Amino acid sequence: MTDHPTDDRRMTDHPAMTDRLDGKVVLVTGAGAGIGRAVAVDAAAAGASVAMIGLSDNVMETAAMITGAGGQAVAVRGDVTAYADVAGAVALAVERFGALDGVVHNATSRYSSMMAKVETLGGDAWDDHLGVSLRGSFNCARAAMAELVRTKGRLLLMTSPAAMEGSPTLPGYAAAKGAIRGLTKALAVEWGPLGVRVNALSPLAVTPALANAQRENPEMEGRLRAVVPLGRVGDPATDIAPVVTFLLGDRSAYVNGQTIVVDGGRYTAL
Repeated sequence: MTDHPTDDRRMTDHPAMTDRLDGKVVLVTGAGAGIGRAVAVDAAAAGASVAMIGLSDNVMETAAMITGAGGQAVAVRGDVTAYADVAGAVALAVERFGALDGVVHNATSRYSSMMAKVETLGGDAWDDHLGVSLRGSFNCARAAMAELVRTKGRLLLMTSPAAMEGSPTLPGYAAAKGAIRGLTKALAVEWGPLGVRVNALSPLAVTPALANAQRENPEMEGRLRAVVPLGRVGDPATDIAPVVTFLLGDRSAYVNGQTIVVDGGRYTAL
């Protein structure tokens, strides 16, 4: 057999990869509850210093949870539709922790669970969907680009199955989340040569909005379980957040421009 120096070089030139995020700094939007809170807590548990931005005081509660457990976290109230607020959160992360290695844009419109057809969807709701999801993604990208290029970092944008299969009752949500997939691909192509990876994640999990909808419609939970091959709706902390941590870490170094679907097999044709 012949030797393969290329293979030997792979074994020696790269440091050991790990699932840990020690030394990394991550900014999470919409971290006050649900998936955003789970993502922030999991990243901190993996060793990252976490900065957060959200509209409500509950983002401060998330920071307190992390610091109370011995982690490093800082939170600020702000609106992701306002570039100055996002830029301020980026600056705070760098000032407090010295760098920025990853951004997770999780914030979504307050109308996300409001069902409506196009003819009944109000202009305010449409604008809010596009503002929080799409403009928020744009603001995160613009505000964080210089730091992410410096650290060869990661940008992760949250999308939805509604972006890929459509939705007869969530047109604004589907449109905004679909646009995020296009932005993800564009940024992955533009930033890849700079060493920055950009991906999207499409989760199915019990969020505060979904829990409220299930309380109003008790049959919804059973219907959802029935269409998921694994027989349950995902948990933000145990099913979604670890995948986000993986995408923020070194072991996903060759994943770029992709939509990662984490839904228990609900949508197998996406």
